[in-house]
Amino acid sequence: MLTDENRIFTNLYGMHDRTLNGAQARGHWDGTADIIKKGRDWIVNEMKTSGLRGRGGAGFPTGLKWSFMPKESDGRPAYLVVNADESEPGTCKDREIMRHDPHTLVEGCLIASFAMNAHACYIYIRGEYIREKEALQAAIDEAYEAGLVGKNAAKSGWDFDIYLTHGAGAYICGEETSLLESLEGKKGMPRMKPPFPAGAGLYGCPTTVNNVESIAVVPTILRRGGEWFASMGRPNNAGTKLFAISGHVNNPCVVEEEMSIPFEELIEKHCGGIRGGWDNLKAVIPGGSSVPCVRGENMRDAIMDFDALKEKGSSLGTAAVIVMDQSTDMIKAIWRLSKFYKHESCGQCTPCREGTGWMMRVMARLVKGDARPEEIDMLLDVTKQVEGHTICALGDAAAWPIQGLIKNFRDEIEDRIKDKRVAGMAAE
Repeated sequence: MLTDENRIFTNLYGMHDRTLNGAQARGHWDGTADIIKKGRDWIVNEMKTSGLRGRGGAGFPTGLKWSFMPKESDGRPAYLVVNADESEPGTCKDREIMRHDPHTLVEGCLIASFAMNAHACYIYIRGEYIREKEALQAAIDEAYEAGLVGKNAAKSGWDFDIYLTHGAGAYICGEETSLLESLEGKKGMPRMKPPFPAGAGLYGCPTTVNNVESIAVVPTILRRGGEWFASMGRPNNAGTKLFAISGHVNNPCVVEEEMSIPFEELIEKHCGGIRGGWDNLKAVIPGGSSVPCVRGENMRDAIMDFDALKEKGSSLGTAAVIVMDQSTDMIKAIWRLSKFYKHESCGQCTPCREGTGWMMRVMARLVKGDARPEEIDMLLDVTKQVEGHTICALGDAAAWPIQGLIKNFRDEIEDRIKDKRVAGMAAE
C-alpha cells in the first residue's frame, strides 16, 4: 500500500495550484541543476537501479532504453520525443498529469533530454486533448520565463528547448515510429525496424520515445534515489503506477498506487468495490483495450504488475483497468473493440488491413448468433495469422481481445449460436 510521502504525483486531482509556484511548493524543480551536474552516466545508472519499466504499455526498462542512445554525437542532433497520444481505450492517466501536474513532465523532459545528449524535446499530444494542451503549454511558458528551460536551463549550463505538437486524433500515432512520421509532417504509418529510433529516429537522428508517465516520474526518482523507487513493488515490477479504473465499479478513478498491489485491494480501497458485489464480477480487461480479458473469478486474486498478469494470460499494459459485471454482453463488448481496431488500422500491412475487417465482420455475426460453431475456431485461426505478422503491434492489439474472448467465454458464443438455431427452427 502506497503511503502519502511516497506519492510522486501530488496534484493528480487538481486540488492544489498547478502553476510553477504551486509545483515548487510541492518540491518540484528542487535542485534540478545539481541532478544535471552529476552527469549523464549517473542519471542513466540511477534509472537502471530504479527498475522503472516504460509506462506506455510495453514495459521496457527505461534506463536501458536511454543507454541505447549514442554516447558521442556524430554531428547529428539527438531528440527526446514524449508520447502523449494516449489513445488506448480505457486509458486516461497521462491526461491527469498534463492537466493537473504538468511541471513534473516539463522537469522530466529537461533531465531525460540531458541524459540522452538531446538539446530539444518534442511532446506529441493527442488531438482531442485541448484543455490538457493549454495547461501543458502554460507550464512550458512559465518554465521559459523562469529560466528553467531555454538557454542555460535551470542554471545547469545545458541549453534545452521544448516543443508541444498537436496530433490529429489517430490511434496509430501512439506507436512510436508512426508518431515520428506524423511529427515530420507525413502520414502516421509505422516504419520498419531496424533502424530503431535510437539509431535513426526523428529526421533520421538518434531519438528516444517515452511515455508521459515514464518521463514525469524521473525527477522524483533522481531526487530520492533509484533504490527508493525499486523498494516498492515486486522485483522487476518496481515503483508506483497510475491506475485508471473504469467500468462497473462504484467509484471509477485514476489513482497512484504501488506496483504489485492485489487487484481486490485496488478495487476495494479506491473504487468502493464492484457494482453489485464481487459475485457480480464477470470479466476484467486489466491493461487497456488491446490486452486479453480475464474471467472475474480468476482476476480476484491477481497481482497488478507486468509478470503476474502475464501468468494470468493478459498484460498490465497501460494499467487501464476496465471492469465488467454480469450485465455485460461480452461478445458485443469485444465486437466493439474489433470495430475500433478495424477503423484505426493504417492499412500498410496486408494481415492487419484485411484481417481486422474480416474479424470485425465475423464478430458482428457472433453477436447475433448468426454463425456455425466451427467458425469460432476459424476466427481464432485468423487472429493467429494476424498476430505477429505486422510491422507494428496494432495487429496484435486487434487479435488479443478476440483470443481472450474465445479462451474465456467460448461457452457464451456457442450458446448464442445454439439459441439462434433453435429460434430459427421454432419459427419454421
